[in-house]
Amino acid sequence: MLSIFDQGRPAACPTPFNLAAHVLGRADARADHPAIVIASAHQEDEVWTYRQIQNAALGIATGLREKGFTPGDILLMRLGNTIDFPLCFLGAIAAGLVPVPTAAQLTEPEVARIMAELSPAGMLLDPRIAHVPHPRSLEIDQLRAMWHLPPAPYDMGAPDRMAYLIYTSGTGGSPRAVAHAHRAIWARQMMIRDWYDLHPDDRLLHAGAFNWTFTLGTGILDPLTVGATAIIPAQDRDIADIPQILKQSSATLFAAVPGVYRKILKSEQLPDLPHLRHGLAAGEKLSGEIRDLWRQRIGTEIYEAFGMSECSTFISSAPHRPADGVALGTPQRGRKLAILAEDGPVEIGQEGVIAIHREDPGLMLGYHGAPEATHARFQGAWFVTGDRGVMSESGQIRYCGRDDDMMNAGGFRLSPLEVEKAFATCDGITEFAVAEVEVKPDVHIIVGFYTGREDVTETRLRAFAEAELADYKRPKAYMRLAHMPSNPNGKLLRRALPDLFKE
Repeated sequence: MLSIFDQGRPAACPTPFNLAAHVLGRADARADHPAIVIASAHQEDEVWTYRQIQNAALGIATGLREKGFTPGDILLMRLGNTIDFPLCFLGAIAAGLVPVPTAAQLTEPEVARIMAELSPAGMLLDPRIAHVPHPRSLEIDQLRAMWHLPPAPYDMGAPDRMAYLIYTSGTGGSPRAVAHAHRAIWARQMMIRDWYDLHPDDRLLHAGAFNWTFTLGTGILDPLTVGATAIIPAQDRDIADIPQILKQSSATLFAAVPGVYRKILKSEQLPDLPHLRHGLAAGEKLSGEIRDLWRQRIGTEIYEAFGMSECSTFISSAPHRPADGVALGTPQRGRKLAILAEDGPVEIGQEGVIAIHREDPGLMLGYHGAPEATHARFQGAWFVTGDRGVMSESGQIRYCGRDDDMMNAGGFRLSPLEVEKAFATCDGITEFAVAEVEVKPDVHIIVGFYTGREDVTETRLRAFAEAELADYKRPKAYMRLAHMPSNPNGKLLRRALPDLFKE
């Protein structure tokens, strides 16, 4: 039997359609219900009702139109971890514009490269965030003044038209802009059912910041879609505060990358969490040790999901379909997946590359402005993820690692070539390479290996990285080598690097 999972397609996305209209479709019925709560362990929570969220987002849509922006215009978002982020994202999409969420940690050089690639029509800006000048920038005070404008009508249209762009690290070393259609939100119903088990009376706390796409989707858009309450920690939050926020907010679901669970479990004392139904993990592989320890200390399960920027999550476990042993879970109902070799699907039980069918409604439109890079990710009818797995007869999929050198930086996929390209301009460096290193069981860091002048110190390298790269892209340790490991043809043997660090 071949490793193909297919249990039918989901209902077709309706047309005309608008992503923001779908997300706020329950706003009128839930008008006074808490929609978004910005929670703090040290001060009073900031609570936004569905009425307030809808009015502010559609007011922003009106304001953006009054500023002369027209459907299809690209808007770069340089906003921090405040309510402005989801409001501007939804307001722009409601108006038919194409927002580009970006991480606040990006440096000015990184923002400049995005600007040069996209040539955005405008920028939505918190001036405290690293940015480069744009002639049509709208700062927070201007955006907040739009909250009180009359609501704009939704820009309805084809579900396949572009709704937003997000950046992901490409295997070629340059971040790529992933174009998603309005229909992407329609596809997330499969996640809501077969990963979160999310209901209108749930209160979902996501440990990430507003301006991370994992938080934006799982922590904001999906709870709003079902009429639930989304809870996000305030800007001043520390991971050590999360258990107390979980308790004070009466959260019923908790979402985070495995590293956050690991840090929480280091606490000697954890509060009772009687309202918590279960945890959700994605972004990197969840270890059995974390899952077991969470169950022992908190008393709930953690359900894992696998996905990527190009298609969000599509393999998951859930209370009604738990994972079998070490498996990630099962493809969500409505998905069509395969495990591929170069000549097509492998037999059940054999290892290959995880691939999702090109007709999946959640799959990206493509890499913006890069048709060749988009084409390279397909093998016939299949979008190839680059992650390896094994499918069992029941459809459960066990994760077997990457098929390339991509690294995981706290839930962000990162190409080593992107980091190495930045360090190529560092004075005194002869050769520089990075690799993901397991420093203790289930704890991985990015390490920079280099050859160069004696005056190149770790302090200098850290200062250079701080100026050029977002925090999550920076090596957490450095190691000087006499020479880089290479094959007889002089090609870097990247996979030999981690063993050198362990010595």
